[in-house]
Amino acid sequence: MKILVINGSNLNLLGVREPALYGNRTYADLVRFIEASARDAGVEVEVFQSNHEGALVDRIQAARGVFDALVVNAAAYTHTSVAILDALKAVGLPTVEVHLTNPAKRERFRHVSFVKPAALATFAGLGFGSYSRAIRYLAARATNPKL
Repeated sequence: MKILVINGSNLNLLGVREPALYGNRTYADLVRFIEASARDAGVEVEVFQSNHEGALVDRIQAARGVFDALVVNAAAYTHTSVAILDALKAVGLPTVEVHLTNPAKRERFRHVSFVKPAALATFAGLGFGSYSRAIRYLAARATNPKL
């Protein structure tokens, strides 16, 4: 199984951006964590990050026929991007939404997710652990599609 992890805007600033919310670990730390989680789950992973909505849409579209599933942290675009939702629906790959924090416990505008309608599951508020949960979920689902 091959999973593409998509990370949206400002995640490249982990460790600097609002450490009280996101912690002190960096984006490089997150990528290493994702890669280790994938190894532990016995799957291949590729990680992509962009601050640009169109680049995220392009990468989602390019995943069709190359990847078996997606893990998506659209970051701020979660709450604004119909384009990302449309791309996810168009490629039709099993998708899991992730967030480092829990948007439901943050500002009201973060309570709406445009990714959620295209996602099989959402893992939020677990820090880096949201990614490992998503990867394990997709790996288990590959062997048991009823999950």
